[in-house]
Amino acid sequence: MKRADHTRKAPAAPELPPEVRPGQSIELLKELHILTRDGKLNQDSRRKLKQVYHLYNFIEPLLREVQAEHPGVSLVDHGAGKSYLGFILYDLFFKDLDPQDGAHIYGIETREELVQKSTELAARLGFGGMSFLPLSVAESTTSSRLPETIDIVTALHACNTATDDAIDFALKKKAKHMVLVPCCQAEVATVLRKNKGKDLGRSALTEIWRHPIHTREFGSQLTNVLRCLQLEAHGYQVTVTELVGWEHSMKNELIVATYKNLPRRRPTERLDDVLSELGLKEMKHRFYTPVTAQADTPTTTD
Repeated sequence: MKRADHTRKAPAAPELPPEVRPGQSIELLKELHILTRDGKLNQDSRRKLKQVYHLYNFIEPLLREVQAEHPGVSLVDHGAGKSYLGFILYDLFFKDLDPQDGAHIYGIETREELVQKSTELAARLGFGGMSFLPLSVAESTTSSRLPETIDIVTALHACNTATDDAIDFALKKKAKHMVLVPCCQAEVATVLRKNKGKDLGRSALTEIWRHPIHTREFGSQLTNVLRCLQLEAHGYQVTVTELVGWEHSMKNELIVATYKNLPRRRPTERLDDVLSELGLKEMKHRFYTPVTAQADTPTTTD
């Protein structure tokens, strides 16, 4: 008589959502609260993961371009927060690289409790090529805890002047690439508002920002226009596009800059002209670094 087999079978592993890529760390996705404890993905997490993946699609070719030159790819993520972007980048790309070659991600974040949590999570996951520093973007520019040059600089939703500080950092660190998603921007609008009275009768263009809501919106767009001219004035090739659809985020502009040592005279002149025409001369120090740009000016003219 055949005896009954009472061997208990192990429960099947839960089926993962299709958004999870092969080889991704499930523990990481759960720690970042992207996946629930039972491996599910809610709508908010799906939106967040889609945004980070889309940004990764822009960054990954830049990483490969740098890797073709040297194996020690370095990336700084400014305003890292909980480091969703940094951890996903490391999990999808950097974990297959050797930290001994210099491959490293640095997360810059002012909130020490987030820095501590990210540091502990990286250690727990064995992500040895990750560091997190409790610094402002401006402080990181002079910090001895970062290397003298950085390959790629990212700043995802860095508010107001933090994006400008990230650009300043990248310029001083001679970054090959920048990937920026600016957030709330008030500084230019404040100067436009301050000078509105004396500028209103000077040019018909002031009608563009005569009403307060237009001042705010125009100031936000103008900020990114000035940033792009600034990057071009330093020899970068600049592309501006959407990060994701507007249904996911209203702070949606993506600026990708790659150093090509391009001619600088025309964008420099255009930057000066825009600042002068719109009554923003006092902001020239914010959007331009003459010494850096002129020192690297190529011999070709445009």
